[in-house]
Amino acid sequence: MNNIDQDTVDSFGNEWERFDQSGMTENEVLKISKDYFDIFPWEKLGTDSTGFDMGCGSGRWAQYVAPKVGHLNCIDPSSAISIAKKKLRNFNNVTFIHGSVSSNSLTKSSQDFGYSLGVLHHVPDTQAAIESCVDLLKPGAPLLLYLYYDFENRTKLFYLMWKASNFFRKVISKMPQFMKNIVTDIIAIIIYLPLSLTARFVDKCRLNSTNIPLSYYKDKSFYTMRTDSRDRFGTPLEQRFSRSKIHKMMSNAGIKGITFSKSPPFWCVVGFKEGK
Repeated sequence: MNNIDQDTVDSFGNEWERFDQSGMTENEVLKISKDYFDIFPWEKLGTDSTGFDMGCGSGRWAQYVAPKVGHLNCIDPSSAISIAKKKLRNFNNVTFIHGSVSSNSLTKSSQDFGYSLGVLHHVPDTQAAIESCVDLLKPGAPLLLYLYYDFENRTKLFYLMWKASNFFRKVISKMPQFMKNIVTDIIAIIIYLPLSLTARFVDKCRLNSTNIPLSYYKDKSFYTMRTDSRDRFGTPLEQRFSRSKIHKMMSNAGIKGITFSKSPPFWCVVGFKEGK
């Protein structure tokens, strides 16, 4: 089984061609990367370590990881692989593989580490996708994932807003690409921007903005808001998981020592392949 949804692959190809992350400052790229890799065990990797970026997209994570490792295999089934090649052209330790989580040229048990951020909730079978990632790892190698959470640790307001947004996603994601881009930009303007500015104002008042929806974007650029609006509302296939479900899927895939990040984005989780 080729564990991809072609409509979703095509949608992301369009997204990364439009948002190649060149509109972000170096400081913002670094801050967001640190958010996602906060719990990654860099200290366990050697300078000659080889690993994979599963679903590399535009190469936004790879540009953060490549300088820290021996070799990085960037894998993506969409046309965005060409964007990643352009972004990472100055790195001589990166290989680009036009493939998917279930069909690529890497050898089983060959990788010292792996990560897949914001990808495996967009495939038909997330459990099988995690297992495919684990198959590529050497025993004891770390795997970092970011999977959409189901708002279990949030208020009922968050959940209700998601239910509403999910309805609109199902409609918007079926639109032609040009229309989808226009609508998601409008959403960034009328929803993401006001809520992020509200959260920023609350912070300046020395109050807690955590419970304000989209407060994560209070220190992010409008470019990032547009990118994530396109991601959130323009993607045909999306799944969400509870923390316990993610733990179970990783454990079933042969991962031990599972640790979840205590800060957003949720859920970032890391664990190690059994056998060492």
